[in-house]
Amino acid sequence: MATKQSEGDAPGDVSDVSRRCGLMVRLRTFKPKDIFTWQLAKTLAMGQGLAGLICGTAICSQYLATSFHVNTPMLQSLFNYALLCVTYTPMLFCRTGDGHVLQILKRRWWKYLLLGLVDVEANYTVVKAYQYTTLTSVQLLDSFVIPVLMILSWWVLKTRYGPVHYIAVCICLIGVGAMVGADLLAGRDQGSTSNILLGDGLVLLSASLYAISNVCQEYTVKNLSRVEFLGMVGLFGTIISTTQMVILERNEVANLQWSWHVGLLFSAYGLCMYALYSCMPIVVMMSSATAVNLSLLSADLFSLFCGIFLFQYNFSGLYLVSLVAILIGFITFNAVPTPRNLTECDASSPSSIRDEGYSDDPAATRKDFPKGEVAVRITGEEKAYQGVAETERRLEEEQKQRGNIRASGESQALRRVNGKQDDFAVRHSTKM
Repeated sequence: MATKQSEGDAPGDVSDVSRRCGLMVRLRTFKPKDIFTWQLAKTLAMGQGLAGLICGTAICSQYLATSFHVNTPMLQSLFNYALLCVTYTPMLFCRTGDGHVLQILKRRWWKYLLLGLVDVEANYTVVKAYQYTTLTSVQLLDSFVIPVLMILSWWVLKTRYGPVHYIAVCICLIGVGAMVGADLLAGRDQGSTSNILLGDGLVLLSASLYAISNVCQEYTVKNLSRVEFLGMVGLFGTIISTTQMVILERNEVANLQWSWHVGLLFSAYGLCMYALYSCMPIVVMMSSATAVNLSLLSADLFSLFCGIFLFQYNFSGLYLVSLVAILIGFITFNAVPTPRNLTECDASSPSSIRDEGYSDDPAATRKDFPKGEVAVRITGEEKAYQGVAETERRLEEEQKQRGNIRASGESQALRRVNGKQDDFAVRHSTKM
């Protein structure tokens, strides 16, 4: 009975021991370098680089508006889209098969037309919003792009966020609140108040359009090609922005007083936007559209820091608090991966190969890898789970060995008893 009772308690003891061992394994295997990786550092640096490019566009627009009284947002955007079209669209002409520009237009022309329209109007509406509402409202409501992005990523890209990601987003939004508070304390509530409701509505519309554009960008660059995305956006963006400029800004463009200063500012704006559009898909490939937009929240801060020296803005300590909060939120968001459902298209892996030469042939994507070689990325959390599984497996093997030893001992004892009985029977039959 004692033996049976000890055997009945064994599984519970093993499970308790395995749980304790699993916790200890997680604690022992936790290393800060598993979170603060080189990949995170590159993503952070490139994200802040994108924020610096947005800061450059803001400074150029500020100089054009204040010093030269230029208000032609569509003309400024046209330079960017034209550069994208001239650079990336010819690359699509050099491809063969389904990656050729004609095949792309034949299959998905209406999708890229809508994407180009969304992207152009997102840039246009946020500039128009400054004519009706204040700078504070624009900065505060522009962060509306983050929750819209998370909802669209959950719905379209099947991205699943954890509690850590929501906490990180809240930290970033607290940083935005600190920045807006610093603007109010410094008296920088600039802008028009002619129709605040219309202006705030334009900001929310712009944020929603940016979210749609960024989700489409993430899906395209991870499942199709970065060159295809930039080439098609450049092509349709050029057509749409030219048409809209002729309709809405023909008088402003005709009365524009050109000088080398104005030309230099237009060129700087176009180059900053071109670099932003060219590099942003790379950062999206490394992280996600939501993470990139979290890093872009610091662009307004960089503009304020530059404005202290260029436009004599007043400095506030809350600017530093805001920058630190945004950076902490961005690092926290990227420290934990965002898993996705298995139903998501898994074509993102060869997208970098397709940037060089598009091909839908699976053999074309497999030939670059040696036979039998598989690249596997193992995170610190996965290592911890593997350690727990290894510990449980060893405990189960030890338990089985104990059971086998006990069973073999019982069988040997039974054989000895049977042998004695047989020997007794032989001796008894001899005496008979």
